[in-house]
Amino acid sequence: MAADDRVAVHEATTEFLEDRDDGEATLEAVLETDSARETWTFDDVPVNSGTFGELVSRGIVEKADGEYQVSDPKAVRAALEGESLETEFDAGAARGFLEERSLELGIWGDRRALAGLAGALVFLFAMRIVQYGSVFRGDDVLSPGNDPYFYRYWMEDLLSRSTSPTDIGLLAEMPAGAMTRRPLTHAANWWFATLLGGDQWAADMVAAWLPVVATVALGVVVYALAVVVTRDVRVGVASVVLLAVAPVHAVYTQLGFLEHRLHQYFWLGVTLLALALLAADFTRRRAETRTEDAIRGHLESPVTWVVSIGLGLALGISIHLWGGSPLLFMPLAAYVALRVLVDVRESISPTLANLPLLAGLAIGAGLSIWAHTSWGWRLAFVAYTPAMVLGGAIVVVALGELWRSLDLHVGGLAALEVGVVGIGLYALRRLRPEDWANARGRADDLFLREGYTESASLFTPDYMVIFGPLVQLGVGFYLGVAVLAWAVWLLSREYEPAWLVLAVYTVFFTVLAGIQIRFAAQLMIPVAVLGGIGFVYVLSVVDLARRPRPFREESSRAVAADGRTEPSIDWPERRQVLYVLGTGLLVCGFGLLFVPGLTGQITYSEGQHGATAAIEEHALETDREYPETFVLSEWGDNRMYNYFVNGESRSYSYARSNYGEFVGGASPDEQYEQISGRVGYVVVTNDEGTVRSGSTHEQFLQDNGSVPELGHYQAISLSDSSAAYAVVPGATINATVSPNERVSVRTTVEVDGQTLEYGRDGEADGEGRLEVTVAYPGTYEVGDRNITVTQANVEAGEAVAGG
Repeated sequence: MAADDRVAVHEATTEFLEDRDDGEATLEAVLETDSARETWTFDDVPVNSGTFGELVSRGIVEKADGEYQVSDPKAVRAALEGESLETEFDAGAARGFLEERSLELGIWGDRRALAGLAGALVFLFAMRIVQYGSVFRGDDVLSPGNDPYFYRYWMEDLLSRSTSPTDIGLLAEMPAGAMTRRPLTHAANWWFATLLGGDQWAADMVAAWLPVVATVALGVVVYALAVVVTRDVRVGVASVVLLAVAPVHAVYTQLGFLEHRLHQYFWLGVTLLALALLAADFTRRRAETRTEDAIRGHLESPVTWVVSIGLGLALGISIHLWGGSPLLFMPLAAYVALRVLVDVRESISPTLANLPLLAGLAIGAGLSIWAHTSWGWRLAFVAYTPAMVLGGAIVVVALGELWRSLDLHVGGLAALEVGVVGIGLYALRRLRPEDWANARGRADDLFLREGYTESASLFTPDYMVIFGPLVQLGVGFYLGVAVLAWAVWLLSREYEPAWLVLAVYTVFFTVLAGIQIRFAAQLMIPVAVLGGIGFVYVLSVVDLARRPRPFREESSRAVAADGRTEPSIDWPERRQVLYVLGTGLLVCGFGLLFVPGLTGQITYSEGQHGATAAIEEHALETDREYPETFVLSEWGDNRMYNYFVNGESRSYSYARSNYGEFVGGASPDEQYEQISGRVGYVVVTNDEGTVRSGSTHEQFLQDNGSVPELGHYQAISLSDSSAAYAVVPGATINATVSPNERVSVRTTVEVDGQTLEYGRDGEADGEGRLEVTVAYPGTYEVGDRNITVTQANVEAGEAVAGG
C-alpha cells in the first residue's frame, strides 16, 4: 500500500476510535479475525451491520475476492495502540535495526521516553547516595565497609608514583600486590584520579563518586538492553527503577564503595548488551527476509562489527578487573553452546550466524593475552581464559556446522557439546597442572570461604529460603523469575537468541547467588530487565498500561519483528496516577524499605569516626610512626582505621588472627608484651556480638565515670558505640612507703571532654619500695605526696621517683 493510502487508513481509524465508545473492542475483534484468515465475510466478525458499513465506508475494511479484509492491518494496529505512523519501521526498506532504530529514534529519540529514562536515572542516583551524611564527615570521605580501603590504598600508591594520565608505562610497573588479581581496577581508579588532578582531593572524589557514576552508566546500559530485547521503552524505564531499589546492588555500588564491583557490573552489562544487539539484529532481519539474505545483511552491516569490537573490549577488560573474572566466561560459553543448538534446530549456519560473536571473543582473548605478556597482569590461566573459551566455541560451532549438513537431531549435538567441555577440562588438568591447581585454588577461595556475611546463600534458611531474594533483590526478582519461565517456554518454540542471552545469564547467576549471596548483585542486572517486563505486565493487567509487546498474542507480538520500538510512554490520566503510584510502591516498596537499612549496616558511626580522628591526633602529638601507629580492631573495620591513621590498609590479616584472642582475654596488661612493637592503638566497639563478662572487651567499654585501671592502655576516645586506646609503655612511679603497705595511686584524666577517674593499686615490698606503672600523665596522690607524670614519661616508659 502506498504511503499516502496508509496515512489515510491510519487517520480514518483514529477518527473511528474517537467517534465510538466501542471502537477499540470492535477493531480488536476485526483484527483478530483478519489475522486468522486471508479474507472473511460479514458473518465472521461480531459486529452489527451499521458498524460494519461504517468500517467499509471509512476505508478501514475493503473488499477482496468477493469477501473482506482489513485494508492495512499495521496502520490500523498503530492507530489502535496510539502509535504514529511516522515512528513505524518500514520493514521493506530495513537493513536491520542496528542501523535504522537502535542507535536512532527507536531507543533515544522519543522525548517522553527520554524523560522517563532521565527520571529513572535520577531515582537510581538518589538510591545510591542515601548514606551521604555518613560518607562525607567534615574533611574526610569515610567509605562504607572494609574492602574499599584496599582499593584506596592502591589508588594512592599508584598516584604517589605518577599523577599524569598519559603515564601508561606505569601499568607495566605496578607492584605485585596490585598486578596479580585486579590490575585493571586499580589502574582505572588511578587514571580517573589523575584526570581530577592526582592529589588527595582527587583520590577522595574518585573514592566517593566513581561507584555512583558507574552505576548511573550501568542504568543506561540496562535501559538499552531492555529495549533491544523487548522493543518497549516502558520496560527499559521499569528495569532501571528495579535496579535502583535492589538492596544488595545498592550496598555494593553506594556512595564511597570503591571496589572492583563498580567496574565489573558495568562491563558485564556492556557484554550482555553487545550479545543482545548481535542476536536481535540477525533475528529481526530474518523475520523480514530469507535466512541467507538476513545473514548477508547482518555480516555486511558496519554496525555489526562495531558491536563485535565493543564485545571484544568488554571481554578483554572484564578478565583483568577482579579475581573471579573467569567465572563470567562460563555463561558466555553456555550461551554459545545453546545458540549453536538453536541455530542447527532452525537450519541456520552456526558459523555465519555467530561469526561476529566469535570475532568479539577473539578480540577479547587478544587483549587479555597482550596485557598478560606485555605488563605481567594476572596469572596465566586467568589471562588465557578467553582464548580457551574461544577455542571451545570454535569446536562447538564446527560441530554444529557438521550436524546441520548431516541433518542430525540436535539432541546428539547437545550430548557432544557436554563431552567437549569434559575433554577440555581433562586436557587442562593433564597438560597444565599448575594452571589447574591455580584454578582450583581460586575456586576454593571463591566458594569455600566462611565467616563473611556475603558468603551466605541468597536462599538462606534464615529467611525461610524463599524470602531471601525479597530482602536482597526486592519484588523484581519474583517478577523476573516468572518472566524467565515464560522465556524458557518461548525459546523452546521460537528462534529468539536475544532472550537466550538473558535466560542463560539469569540462570547462571541464580545458581552462584544460591551458593554465595555476593553474586546476587550480578544476578540483578539481567533480572532487572526480566522484572521490568513483569512490572509493565502487572500494570497492563489492571488496565494502567498497554501490555508489553513480548506478551501480546503472536499476531500482535510479531510486529516486533519489523524493528519498531514501542513508542514512548503513555502518561496516565489524572485519575490513574494514584493507581500507578500505588502499584509502583507495591513492587518497589521492599527495596525502598531495605536499601537504607542494608547500606547503613556497613557505614561507620560517629563514635568510630571520632576514634579515628583521636588516634590521628594522638599519633601526631606523640610523633609516632608506623608500625607504632598500627590500629588493632575487629577485622571488618581494620582497614578503615589504618587507612586514616597510617595509610597501611592493604591487609587485615593480623587483626583477624589476633584481635579475637586479645579482647577475649581477661588481663590486657599481661598481653602487652605480645603486642608491644606491633600494635599502637586498640579500638573496640559495642556491636561485635556478646561481650564476655570480665573480658578485655568489657573492661575497655566500661562506662562508670572512670577508665580501666590498666598500666599500658591510655583511653583517647570514648563514646556510646566505641572506645579507642593508645598502647603505651607506661610511666613507673617509684616511691617509698611502709613495708608491705598496699597503696592506691589516683588522678583525674580528661578524655573527649569528660573528666574521669583513673587509679592503680600497688603493694610495697618488705623494704617499703613501691613500683606502680600508670598509663596517663597527671598528678598522682601517693600517700601524703603528689607525684607528677608527663606524657613523655608515659610514652618513653620512664621511671618517676616520688621520694
